[in-house]
Amino acid sequence: MQTVAVAWQVYELTRNPASLGLIGVANFLPIVLFSLLGGLVADKVDRKKIFILSLISQTILALTLFILTFSHLVQPSLIYLILFLVGVAQSFSIPVRQSVAPNLVPKEYLMNATSLGTLQYQSAIMIGPAIAGFLIGGAGVPAVYALNAVSFLFFIAAIFSIKVPFQKHDQGEVQFNLSSIGHAIKFVISTPILYTTMILDFLATFFGTATILMPVFAKDVLHVGAQGLGLLYSAPAIGGVLAGLLVAIMHHKIKHQGRIIIASVILYGAATIGFGLSKTLPLSLLFLSLVGFGDMVSTIIRNTIRQIVTPDYLRGRMSSITRIFFQGGPQLGEIEAGFLAKAIGGPATVVIGGAGVILITFILVLKSKVLREYHGKELAV
Repeated sequence: MQTVAVAWQVYELTRNPASLGLIGVANFLPIVLFSLLGGLVADKVDRKKIFILSLISQTILALTLFILTFSHLVQPSLIYLILFLVGVAQSFSIPVRQSVAPNLVPKEYLMNATSLGTLQYQSAIMIGPAIAGFLIGGAGVPAVYALNAVSFLFFIAAIFSIKVPFQKHDQGEVQFNLSSIGHAIKFVISTPILYTTMILDFLATFFGTATILMPVFAKDVLHVGAQGLGLLYSAPAIGGVLAGLLVAIMHHKIKHQGRIIIASVILYGAATIGFGLSKTLPLSLLFLSLVGFGDMVSTIIRNTIRQIVTPDYLRGRMSSITRIFFQGGPQLGEIEAGFLAKAIGGPATVVIGGAGVILITFILVLKSKVLREYHGKELAV
């Protein structure tokens, strides 16, 4: 909900697509500057404590956005600063979130658990933006920020009830130094299926990300207002929910994971092109749902592969490296999309991005035998 509110508010304040690109800058910088440190902390310090402290920080930042907006003191520069600080907090919470699942779920159920976790997350993404759109139209942006701040309290209470085992250090004590980070990087480089899927993830999301341009499509292309904006943000999550259900149901039968990843990324690119060409809301929602479906099938399988092949003592750092690719690609893509849209328009930017996804996928497939032939039999239980 806050993502929708921020994009709408910044575009309302500036009426400039390039300002939406600066949202990507504010979100990307913490990923580059703090992700590796966050991963190291997740492997060294009690993960549950780090998670709770990060959530408390994000609660305070959401409340700050509410106060600034409600008192009419908000400026785009302040929004960018708060988004940067949220990104710093997430640099510590996300490695923890991604690294604890294998400690809580038996290995034979990990793909199923990943699917259900994705289903939960995508359900929130589907419902949240739709509510945000109507809430912005009815009560204004401050209401969204206030509700987001309150929601963190439930999140923190839930984390307190979970027993998170302290991470095992199979290769000796993890140290706060560059050598510990370098050890994780060497592990990723020496595991072809890891670095290949990370590169594909980064490049596909860099070219294919159209989310930041949703206010442009809602206002200037489809003319559907704040309510329509919420639906546009929610549509990819509809496909994500269907993907989560499908993989959860069929996880016993899923083989040839490499080919499934390739096909799902191509679908993601093709549907992105369709969205860029669409001139009606129903057709746009259909294509965005396909975007979400392709993205989530690939995400579930990639995340399961990474958790299984990575030892526990490295999972925090591996997750932080993954975040640089997984979230760095979309954030850089938002920067590129915002500035390119100012030059050639939103629809042309999205179409070019979708075509770039397909081209990059074919190039990587030709060069990566590991991805083409990866069966992942150890994941099929």
